[in-house]
Amino acid sequence: MGAGALSEAAGRLGRWLDGRTVFALSDRRVRGLHGGLVDGLAGRAARWRWLTVARGEAAKELATAEDLWQRLLAAGGKRDSRILALGGGSIGDLAGFVSGCFLRGVEYVQLPTTLLAQVDAAVGGKTAVNLPGAKNSVGLFHHPAMVVADTACLATLPSRELRSGLAEVIKMAALLDTRLLGQVERQWDRLVAADPEALAPVVAAAVRAKATVVVADPSEAGERQLLNFGHTLGHAIEAVLDYQRLRHGEAVAYGMLFALRLAQGRHLGAMEADRLRALIGRLELPPLPPMNRAELLKAMARDKKARESGLVWVLPEGLGRGTVVDNVGAAELRRELSAFLADPWS
Repeated sequence: MGAGALSEAAGRLGRWLDGRTVFALSDRRVRGLHGGLVDGLAGRAARWRWLTVARGEAAKELATAEDLWQRLLAAGGKRDSRILALGGGSIGDLAGFVSGCFLRGVEYVQLPTTLLAQVDAAVGGKTAVNLPGAKNSVGLFHHPAMVVADTACLATLPSRELRSGLAEVIKMAALLDTRLLGQVERQWDRLVAADPEALAPVVAAAVRAKATVVVADPSEAGERQLLNFGHTLGHAIEAVLDYQRLRHGEAVAYGMLFALRLAQGRHLGAMEADRLRALIGRLELPPLPPMNRAELLKAMARDKKARESGLVWVLPEGLGRGTVVDNVGAAELRRELSAFLADPWS
């Protein structure tokens, strides 16, 4: 992690690539911006192929994965070939899914170029593609051989994309690391200005927080579920909007706001809720588009975190403490969702 991390990791990456057939997966924009950072590794490979896909969630489809598997086969991909994922969270999710399934699993490395991917999506081995109406509904756990998060890449991020990544930092800080929460609050202006000296320690702290949870619960059977704070409704919002109009972090931020409503009716104190709500407010989220309550409820019922018994919710009990609850009744959910859609900030 840190500015120049790709250069620092070049030797280790080169040894991992030595003599292999290598497939570098990215989209055209990211390859144009950052492809030069990895092109120098091509000389270590026996064969090197760039594979480009659509940007964002549009790439996370079974049809795209099938096309990539066909291209890997046609190019002579083998069980000991290598895959590099250069890009944001969608590229990492897709590359991990493709590599995890191809020939029952080939090794891959995550080279995340967005803040959201560096602090969250690239860490933990979750890989997936979407089905219509259900985000990340087909996937598997397939851990990367390495994650190299070069924070110098963040200088090219649009402001809105950077803020989307900060939503995921807030998510982890709120439930896992109160020191990180305070750091984000104090350094906010420098973070949104993409100051590399401010971003590097925040990325490192967020990764440490997530990695600690992942190591303790790699298959999301217990504590790792806390990382889904804001995602139950957030994923439903994305699905209903057909992955348009809001970025992932923005949808998660709205999901956190809704979770705060549910949490205040249980254990969370008003002052703590207000502190988190104020920090989310600094993200300057675009307005929540008009949505139908019934469609959101239907999308949540298809969420991958849902159980036979119903939905589960990750709620803060206090700063640095979270819990998973399954006692949000249908009547309460409909009532609170209607109020939230009328005024997400109340």
